[in-house]
Parts: sequence; C-alpha cells; structure tokens
Amino acid sequence: MKRNILTIFGASVALFLSGCGKDYLETTPTDKVTQEEVFSTIENANTALNGIYRFMFQRTDIVTTNVQNKPGVTGILLGLDFMGEDLGISAANWYTSTGEGNWVAARNDNHNVNEYYYRTFYKMIGDVNFILDNIDKVNATDVQKNTMKAQVLTLRAYAYSYLVQLYAKRYDKTQAVNDQLGVPLVLKSTDGALERAKVKDVYDAIIKDLTDAEALNIVTRSNKSQVNVQVIWGLRARIALTMQDYDNAVLYAKKVIDSGLFPLMNQESYLKGFNDATTLSEFMWATMPTQDQDDAFGSFFAQIAYNANTSFQRANPKRINAVLYNKIASTDVRKKMWEPNPTAVNFPLPSASFARQAYMSRKFSIKAPGGALGDVPLMRSSEMYLILAEAYASSNQDVLAQDALFELVKVRDLSAVKSTKTGTALLDEIWTNRRVELWGEGFRYLDLKRLNQPLDRSVVTNYVGASVNNFMKVDAGDKQWQFFFPRAELDANTLIKQND
Repeated sequence: MKRNILTIFGASVALFLSGCGKDYLETTPTDKVTQEEVFSTIENANTALNGIYRFMFQRTDIVTTNVQNKPGVTGILLGLDFMGEDLGISAANWYTSTGEGNWVAARNDNHNVNEYYYRTFYKMIGDVNFILDNIDKVNATDVQKNTMKAQVLTLRAYAYSYLVQLYAKRYDKTQAVNDQLGVPLVLKSTDGALERAKVKDVYDAIIKDLTDAEALNIVTRSNKSQVNVQVIWGLRARIALTMQDYDNAVLYAKKVIDSGLFPLMNQESYLKGFNDATTLSEFMWATMPTQDQDDAFGSFFAQIAYNANTSFQRANPKRINAVLYNKIASTDVRKKMWEPNPTAVNFPLPSASFARQAYMSRKFSIKAPGGALGDVPLMRSSEMYLILAEAYASSNQDVLAQDALFELVKVRDLSAVKSTKTGTALLDEIWTNRRVELWGEGFRYLDLKRLNQPLDRSVVTNYVGASVNNFMKVDAGDKQWQFFFPRAELDANTLIKQND
C-alpha cells in the first residue's frame, strides 16, 4: 500500500529508533533504542532533537537517487541562491544545469531535487511532531520540557516557512484573504494524507508556533546550533517581513537588536571566512558540525568555500553578479569578499588545480586546511538591521529607515554617510545592501518572490547563460515561481492538488 511522504516521515523517528525501516535520520550516533527508551529520559529525548539539528547539515539518502551536493537544509539554501541572479558559475554543473539554476527541478514533479526539498522539510516536521506528541511523557522538569518544546516549535515554523514560500503563491497583504492553496499542514505525528491548507492558515500556524515558543522564554542554550528566544524573535521578524506585516517586522527585529547579544562583526572578523559561529559575534543561529561530522565532498563549505579541495569548487569558483559588485563602495569591507581580477598575488589558492575567475568569492573559507568544515550561518543580526530598514521604508518611515540602514552600513564602511534617499530609491538602496550582505546565505530567490520582482539575468554582464541552459528571465508573478509537488507525494496522496 502506498504511503504519502508526510506519513512516512511523520513516523520516521519511531522507525529509526526501533531499528525498523530506512535510517533517514541518525538521531543517535551509534546505538538504536526503542521508542519507549527515547522518551524515558530527557537525555534520550534530547538525542532525538539533536538528530534534527544534525539533519539540517548532513548529506542523507532521503531520496533514492544520490544527491551529493545536498547537505541537508544548507544545501537547499545554496540551491535557492543559485535560482537567483547574484550567484553563478562559469559552466553547467551542480546547482546550475542540474535542477536549480535552470529552474527545472522546481517545475518537474519527478525531479529528485524537488523531492529532496519537499522531503527534507517534511522530515523535520514529522520528527518535530513526534517529539511534541511524546515530550510530556518524559520524566523531566518543566524547564527541561519547555526548553525542548520551544526549540521544536521553532524548527517546525522554520520548515513551514520554506515549504509555503516554495510550493504556494506568495503571501500578498493587498488581498482581502490569502486563501490560495498552500501546503499540507501536518501538526500531529498521527496525521496521514491531508489536502493543501490555505496560505493564510499555514502562516497562522507558523505564527502560533513562534508565539508559543516565545512564551516559553528559553534564553540559555548549549551553543548557537540550537534555537533560543532571540532566534525565535529573528524568525518572527523574517516571517513578518514576508507577510508585509511591517509593524511586527519592526517590533521583533528591534527585540534582537536591542538585546545587544549579537553585535555586528568588526571589519577584521568580517574577513575571517564566515565559518565559526562561536567567535563571530553576529551569528545568531548556525549549523555547527564537529570534526568527526566533516563531509569532505558533501558539505555546504565543500560547495562554496574558495579553498575547499573538492572537484566542484576547484573548477567552479562561485562568482558574484558583476553589476551588483560594482555598486559596492570601494571603502566598504564587503568589496573584499570578491575579486574582480584574481591573481596569484591578490587571491592565493591552495594549489595550481584551483581555477581563478573574475568576481570569484572569498566570503566563505574552510576552518582548517584539508577538509570542508565550517559553521553555516542560518541567521545573523545584520539581517535584523536590513529587516528593520525595509520595514520602516515600506511603511513610509524614511528617516527611521535611513537610521536603521546606517547602523549596519557604518560598520561595513567606515567612510559611509547616512543615506538621504527616500521612497523607492531608499528601498532600492536597502535591497542592494541586502543582496550584498546576505550573498550565498539562501535569500535571493525568496526575496524576489516575496517582493513580486522578476528574475533577469540578461542584465548581469558576467552571467554565463550556458551554465543554466540559457534560462535567463522569469516575469514577476509567473506560475514558474511555484514549485510542483513531487510525483511520489501526488501518487500516494490524492487529496493534494498540483500547481499549474
């Protein structure tokens, strides 16, 4: 009997821990234990939670076809940037002509990359639901249980925030009701096949999860790989901006900024390779694999770090949109993240086998030679300043927007002066800073969609059309902005209506 993806992954933790079925998620490093044992102690339950965090950066066989360049959620973040116009490579390869850069995966219900996106986020949701449905059985203090609840509620909201943006039409505040079809809203481990919920209902569920998580007020954590209340505020600000709810975007972005816990990195730190959440002050949340979890070929850094010794990276340095690069002031430290004319002198590389290409990136660097290890930023405080500036500017509060933007820019460029632009010109300046600041961190495709802007690579002077089979333009609002649902899910769940 066919079982839909939601049902399979809703029970996957139980299947793994009982030793049955396929090991889609390693929730314990070495030993498999029974379901009862998982929730017999808070330590065991935390092992399951840590498994979800590990799943976010670990390459898995979650789809039957091997996808080497998909290290969990972090691989999806890279893929989404390749779907934009600001990150590219010189020839057809992973991420460009193999599904994402050419937008084939999004619009092919049989594509393994499309299925990977869908399964990854619903796998997280299924495992979260399993924990939520069982955590109260654990012999533990209320604080211990609440700490876990806050984290998994946030992880569920995070997963749904991507699913609803990818597989549904954009949230549009100008509509009376956002009743367009969203994604199945699975909130219990016992849920089976469900029809698509309305977009409004999915966002309501996301906000409820974050509100419930915030109320638990979990401040402490072991390290930045885990969620705490500041991350909850950050995600709430991000969601509010997506919904054009500018009041809440301001409220929650300011909560993070005013906490003072994640000061912007100074210029020296900014140049260190974006690879160490422990020492880089503005990293709010990150995946933090340990040395024994280093994946030499399948990690995020193996795909994008300029000095990662992988065949993909050696031959295909990641390059910035030249037009965007030229908008960066010469005194801005971010200008140093890319090299328009790399040479052996200004851009040393580990060996002669590494290619040098114009506008190649040095933003991401591996932690240590010989591997591909690094902490991947999932949220930084710089994003909060950009959210604050955009929310102010979008609600006709230009002076406050100028102030918020300057708080970021003055740290990146010691010679900067506060912008005097207003209206559309100010928004364009904020968006330019957003593109530069968050390059390679998974934002560009989603920003284009939420802003209802077109994709146009034809105006990018150094974009290589052949790398994406000459897929260069998509109009704003085009149906191609909606991912198809995977065929495997449609075959098993007849309640889901496919996108056009």
